[in-house]
Amino acid sequence: MKIKLKNLGSIKQAEFELGDFTIICGNNNTGKTYATYALFGFLHRWQDLLTVSIDDTLIDTLSSEGIIMINLMDYLDQYAQILQQGCEKYTQSLPAVFSAPESHFKEAKFEIILNKVPSLISKFEVTFQFGNSEFLLSKTEDSHDLIISLLAETKINNFPAQLIKSIISETIIKILFLNLFSTPFISSAERTGTAIFSDELNFSRNNLLKEMHNLDKEKDPRELLFKSYQNYALPVEENVDFIRNLKKIAKKNSFINKEHPKILADFADIIGGCYRVNTNNELHFIPNNTKIKLTIEESSSSVRSLLDMGFYLRHEAKPGDLLIVDEPELNLHPENQRRLARLFSRLISIGIKVFITTHSDYIVKELNTLIMLNHDSPYLKRIADDEGYHQDELISASQVNVYIAEKRPILLEGKKRRYAYQTLTKAPVNPKNGVEVSSFDTAINTMNRIQDAIIWRDDE
Repeated sequence: MKIKLKNLGSIKQAEFELGDFTIICGNNNTGKTYATYALFGFLHRWQDLLTVSIDDTLIDTLSSEGIIMINLMDYLDQYAQILQQGCEKYTQSLPAVFSAPESHFKEAKFEIILNKVPSLISKFEVTFQFGNSEFLLSKTEDSHDLIISLLAETKINNFPAQLIKSIISETIIKILFLNLFSTPFISSAERTGTAIFSDELNFSRNNLLKEMHNLDKEKDPRELLFKSYQNYALPVEENVDFIRNLKKIAKKNSFINKEHPKILADFADIIGGCYRVNTNNELHFIPNNTKIKLTIEESSSSVRSLLDMGFYLRHEAKPGDLLIVDEPELNLHPENQRRLARLFSRLISIGIKVFITTHSDYIVKELNTLIMLNHDSPYLKRIADDEGYHQDELISASQVNVYIAEKRPILLEGKKRRYAYQTLTKAPVNPKNGVEVSSFDTAINTMNRIQDAIIWRDDE
């Protein structure tokens, strides 16, 4: 899946492709966060953005016969057009995603290009109820048809026609694209301060609920999703809502908690303890080998910065998810940055994709180590054993996509000459020596040159 961006923040034109582990590096104010937030916003809202048209004759047939069959292959043939229209709708909603003036996005464009035709969900079944009436939507494993049938004494007149169309459209979209788009979880760079925002955002949420209550029944309530009530970008709001609901979230167990507890133990070692929510919805951090209960305000900045990620891993994570972390190195010691890179690689090995933006040379170089050790060589296996690396931490170069946010000559669409603009440049990832990030190396080499000059000074 390739994402194409135009005129988004400082990015003039760029494209990037998601891998199992996707990394965007670069200097400050080069568009990394814009690309990240735009990706998250689409993956968060795609089921509302993508729609198909449902003909009135289908509703008439359902009313008269109580059952209809829809050939899903007819819609699959239109997948590119459906996706394009959804991307156009999403582009129009970018001011709401970023909580920024519409004028900032007048010429912006967000586009997704698929590498292959989507595959239909093998089986699907859901029942919808409206008052005392209900109907069933189902697809069997060996069929390309969606069957919609009224149940019991249900009459179609009991359902608003627009509601039925919306439900059928949503179901078709889900069957067509659910296997394609990962469920995203984002940990934004503003995560350490999300508790501060939660009370303020309650006002925005209450406004939305009030308008939904007063909405004309003939209108589609999804229209409200793209009206901007928030004062903060969508990823920040999602972080606030996640923190607000920790008591409810803490009652669940993720597949990592059930099947891969060692990953959680390693995460606990990184933060130096564990998070706990008591029955009064009070959140505490308990340092390792103590009975001390610290409030989050009393805890270190590293504990706060990894709070939402910790709860996601223990309580929410599902295979196939996309974990997005904006600057994972925030407040972390270099050794813990290295350990976090190894943790990301382990998540990839159990089926969770990872997307990060980073300024951390430690994370990138540790990733290089994981790539270089992933070879069938007795010498490398001995190094891995001696240094404490495990096989599930190693990663293949083919699983990693790295992009550098930078200014360089590019050919704009419709132009004949290249000019220097802000873009994303794909960095080669070599199985033998990993990836080279020039901006990191330049800064390090400059510091080394200065220090060499100081140490080997010539006083004469």
